[in-house]
Amino acid sequence: MLIVMRLDASRKEIDAVKAKISSFGFTPHEIPGVQRVAIGITGNKGKVDAENFLPLPGVIDVIAVSKPFKLVSREFKPEATVIDIGGARFGGNEINVIAGPCSVESRQQILEIAEIVKSAGARFLRGGAFKPRTSPYSFQGLKLEGLEYLKEAAVTTGLKVVTEVKDTETLSLVGEHTDVFQIGARNMYNFSLLERVGEFNKPVLLKRGLSATIEELLMAAEYILSHGNYNVILCERGIRTFETYTRNTLDLNAVPVIKKLSHLPVIVDPSHGTGAWDLVTPLALAAIAAGADGLMVEVHNHPEQAISDGFQSLKPETFLQLMKKAKEIAPVAGRTL
Repeated sequence: MLIVMRLDASRKEIDAVKAKISSFGFTPHEIPGVQRVAIGITGNKGKVDAENFLPLPGVIDVIAVSKPFKLVSREFKPEATVIDIGGARFGGNEINVIAGPCSVESRQQILEIAEIVKSAGARFLRGGAFKPRTSPYSFQGLKLEGLEYLKEAAVTTGLKVVTEVKDTETLSLVGEHTDVFQIGARNMYNFSLLERVGEFNKPVLLKRGLSATIEELLMAAEYILSHGNYNVILCERGIRTFETYTRNTLDLNAVPVIKKLSHLPVIVDPSHGTGAWDLVTPLALAAIAAGADGLMVEVHNHPEQAISDGFQSLKPETFLQLMKKAKEIAPVAGRTL
């Protein structure tokens, strides 16, 4: 349920409605809008009687929400959410690019790649320090050492860091070294982790699960928002289908569909979505045309020597060409890069 406040509703009236919601054992979620404040209700097991709230001062309407995902839906918040991370915005007019290697392999490697992606126009550096891998024998990341290298690269270049958190045990440690928590595809269903990042005041990049439907992705985001963190960026990174020519099938349908259903920003990862470096650029440009709010691209200075995902990583010169093409395409889609 959504309680819509009048344009001139005072802070006292808004707080009184929130207190009333809490008195029923429900959770209020204040959602500031462009024109007015709305207050969402979660925690109710059944229908909430609108007559409990319509007579309250400052209330103009009470609206039932039909979607199972409530806080992330356009019904709760019609305007697109814009998430500002150090001056770089996801969900507004600009398109931002997150770039870097799959894994942090060494100090020299991450510092060099950070300089490369910044010079090409990226504003975010990606790199895995804790790597959940399919095989327990695969490289699992440099862990704390990798986090420290990422932090140094950020300080040196001014880039913001996006790195994956794989469990609740290392969550606080990762939080000390990153600007954005990344929830990987395998952890989209890790509800304990989703709840915990929801308690942090830090943006979350939530990747779509390997075989997840769009609704399942939105419900995963709902876990985070329901615990108080409204700064969630969704990421389409390809899903498993019967097609074997590419690593995954990049579902660009998801971009406009999610934007129709949800106010949260959506970015696209064409590296994991295709699994082939030569397919990354055309799919990245297609993602911009489809309305993506950003791109996440794997870049490596020596992909043939990469410990992980070298086959889908762009070389510096190829990434530079992608950025040049993206800057030409963005205005056609009414965006800037």
